[in-house]
Amino acid sequence: MADTTTTTFSLVKPEVGASESSWGAKINTTLDTLDNLLDGTTAIKPNKTASLWEVGGVAVTSTAAELNALDGITSTVAELNILDGVTSTATELNLLDGVTATTAELNYIDGVTSAIQTQLDTKSTIASPTFTGTPAAPTAASGTNTTQVATTAFVEAATPYTAQTVKGMAKMWVSGGNLYITTS
Repeated sequence: MADTTTTTFSLVKPEVGASESSWGAKINTTLDTLDNLLDGTTAIKPNKTASLWEVGGVAVTSTAAELNALDGITSTVAELNILDGVTSTATELNLLDGVTATTAELNYIDGVTSAIQTQLDTKSTIASPTFTGTPAAPTAASGTNTTQVATTAFVEAATPYTAQTVKGMAKMWVSGGNLYITTS
């Protein structure tokens, strides 16, 4: 019977009784091959079924596709844990490259459906804004004398004769302590 080899790594198995003068060299070659496999000199390519192999005593349940997705990633475990449950695409995540916002800050933009700058550009400026539509404001209490905006409801309450309608022109003057009013 001739020497045989192992099925996975083709390590030589000297034939019992037939390799009396060569078994030592064959074993030494096999041990060198094993040493290279174990120290990383020669790559080990196990062909194991998912969840049937372990690293450091922990079963690896990731698929080859999942592990390949991580190829070249230099993130820490803590950084990857931040992404747990995130459903963003790589393109969406690439938009954040270099962003230093906190999770709380990023949560403020949850639900944004268009470019934020475009939305901001449509808003009024702080100084001398021009409002459109029908802007509303709270009505001040009667007798308020401040620089706050007066609503039409405030003006109506502050002037007792606003309900009367006068058409035409009015001319008013005081003469001898009397008030005269004429209309046309």
